[in-house]
Amino acid sequence: QVHVVESGGGLVQAGGSLRLSCAASGGTFSTYDMGWFRQAPGKEREIVAAIKWSGYITYYADSVKGRFTISRGSAKNTVNLQMNSLKPEDTAVYVCAARGATQKSLRFDYEYWGQGTQVTVSS
Repeated sequence: QVHVVESGGGLVQAGGSLRLSCAASGGTFSTYDMGWFRQAPGKEREIVAAIKWSGYITYYADSVKGRFTISRGSAKNTVNLQMNSLKPEDTAVYVCAARGATQKSLRFDYEYWGQGTQVTVSS
């Protein structure tokens, strides 16, 4: 059983910054590709950013490019999402996801999901 646990999130004014962290543990894989998704009320879940287990390949949604940075943490199978220049439209529940390391696109096929953390950006 793989456990995915997020931390961070909260309330911030527009233009501010927040940092999310996530850790994946357990399961049979020694390394995981990891990603952040978000879901706003009344909208479908969308991918925000993702990173290969090696840390050398990343993916960003167009809406966050230049503002968000995903990186591997110092501990194994951890990931951080630094969110700068936040906008009210970034308000959503942010969910961390993991999958066993593969060659597949970072956009798909995540198997393990966290509970999510709320990010609220006030105008």
